[in-house]
This record gives sequence, C-alpha cells and structure tokens, in this order.
Amino acid sequence: MKSYYEKTACPLLPGRRVGLLHGKLKPKEKDAVMQAFKAGELDVLVSTTVIEVGVDVPNATVMVVENAERFGLSALHQLRGRVGRGAADSCCILISDNESESVRKRLSFLCHTQDGFAVAKYDLETRGPGDFFGEAQHGLPTLRVANLVEDTRTLNVAQQEAKALLAADPSLAAPEHRLLADEVERLFAATAGTMN
Repeated sequence: MKSYYEKTACPLLPGRRVGLLHGKLKPKEKDAVMQAFKAGELDVLVSTTVIEVGVDVPNATVMVVENAERFGLSALHQLRGRVGRGAADSCCILISDNESESVRKRLSFLCHTQDGFAVAKYDLETRGPGDFFGEAQHGLPTLRVANLVEDTRTLNVAQQEAKALLAADPSLAAPEHRLLADEVERLFAATAGTMN
C-alpha cells in the first residue's frame, strides 16, 4: 500500500494533499489521518478496506475502488457508503480489468441497487458463503446441513438458539455444553495459523 501511495497516487495527484490509511498503522496514527481528512487538511485519502466500516466523513464525495472484482458485493456496498454522507453529490467508481461476464454481471448488479439486503443476497447466491478462516471470500463455514439461501428460516431459529445458549452460558462451562465447547476449541485451534 505504501508503495502504491508513493509511486502512483502522489505522482498522479500533484499539488494535492494525499494521506495514507491502512491496517498496520497504530490506532492513534489511524485516528490522526482520519481527523486530518475529516477536517479538510487532506484532499485525498489512499486506503485499504480499513475504511470500510465506521468512518463518517460528510465531505467525502468520490471513492475509487481498484480491482473491484476482488471484493464481495457486500464489501463494495459498504465501501461506497463511505461517500455521499453530506449534502454534495457523490459517486463511487469501480475499476476492473477483468472482462469475465460473471464479474460484469456482479458489478452491474451493484450499480443498479442501493438495497443492502438485495446486495448481500445476490452476493451469497453468486459467490457462496466463502471460507470462515481461509483465503476465499470471508463468510461462514461450509454448512453440512443447511443451505444459506434456501434455509433462512431454519438458520434464523438456530441463530436465536445460539444467542440464548451463549447468554445463559457465555464460556460454555456447563457440563451439558462440554462437547460444544470442545468442538469450538478444535475449530479455532485448527485454523489459528490461517488467521495470522
């Protein structure tokens, strides 16, 4: 990201105050960059997807997402939500060199809806849930019993039951939850290396 910032963004935008934001910055550094951008001390912010959620800069009006085909539609929907929060007109520009028909359809779908639920459903139907810890689209683990698109009612019931169980026994310490606790521990232990 730093190389892109130095070799591409800054030379393409001479005379502009360009900031850099990425996940390896310390929290105080991230906050300082965001405050400078919000205050108008930076004209452009080059960022990784760390900008995706929780950033509110009303004067941000243009977002450019390079290699847009690499992102799920839900992530792109979140990204485009970072602009247009103020009174000024805004736009999100998606750039992709990928000429695949499926990529064009996915990006076109996003360009024709603002409905986040419709975007998430379309993304799930076309890309699947992804790997929970792997390098595929981040999502949910492969389900052995349910289909995320067709079995939403069952999945909602299962989610409510899981919430109730965790509310009653957050550490799964009760004897009747021992097998579940062991399985959760096994899942996370087997994938801990992937997370690092």
